[in-house]
Amino acid sequence: MNHQTRLQALSAFLKAQRAKVLPQNVGLPLGTRRRTPGLRREEVAQLAGVSPTWYTWLEQGRDIKVSKSVLDCVAAALQLTVDERKYLFSLALETGSGAHTLVEELPEISPSLRRILQELRFCPTIISDRRCHIVGWNEAASHVFLDFQHIPVEQRNMIRLLFTQKEFQRLAVNWEHFVRGFLAIFRAYYGQYVEDEWYERFLAEMKEVHPDFDRLWEQSEVSSAPEVLIEFRHAKAGKMLFHLTSLQVQGSSDLRCSIYTPAPDSSTESKLKQLTERSLSSPNRSE
Repeated sequence: MNHQTRLQALSAFLKAQRAKVLPQNVGLPLGTRRRTPGLRREEVAQLAGVSPTWYTWLEQGRDIKVSKSVLDCVAAALQLTVDERKYLFSLALETGSGAHTLVEELPEISPSLRRILQELRFCPTIISDRRCHIVGWNEAASHVFLDFQHIPVEQRNMIRLLFTQKEFQRLAVNWEHFVRGFLAIFRAYYGQYVEDEWYERFLAEMKEVHPDFDRLWEQSEVSSAPEVLIEFRHAKAGKMLFHLTSLQVQGSSDLRCSIYTPAPDSSTESKLKQLTERSLSSPNRSE
């Protein structure tokens, strides 16, 4: 993202985080004249030990000097998580990974990672890159979600598919909750790779084409690996419950492994086995 866009993103993030902090949770009186939820700017400044003017300028996205130590104080005042703190530092100090020079081709999956995908027979698993492009999946994922093989390579972006594929919209019982988990991951990447202009182009496209995207993006959290329980209503298997675990694959490609583990004490795994058996016995199955 360019310099001005980065400052605008920083401004929006600080405002959103300030609105989440309740005065009583940080030892401040609630008062009776609060027009907006959360803390006032001067209260954040007080908690962070900085001047109200300096914090106001920071939140307004002005081009001012900041230091790590002061940002630490702001992060503490806003009660940021580890991922949110990283996001703040990336935007305020422009300390992204500088990976905008990477080639555009999708990364290759190693043979060992492909073996892991195959072994996770009853855990739908998707491998994606730092732009949320899907670069690998197993058979279980094809049964639960959709067969990504039938999606053109250039369209295999998880964020885009969530808004364009009706299969995803029908699958998740709480579609917005499902989407927010992926947007939290995407926002973490967005802050990490502040110099990659692809993100701005992609966000602009999504906001223009999908009206719901803008609202959900502005409400999204920041999390590099959210762990959530997701309920699906599968067209063939009915109710399915999965725990989503997101793992970072170590290496130069910055790949992510998203594993959907059937919830214990549920019939999800047996239903997934039935879906697999039906597929194996289908006369239309390609050899």
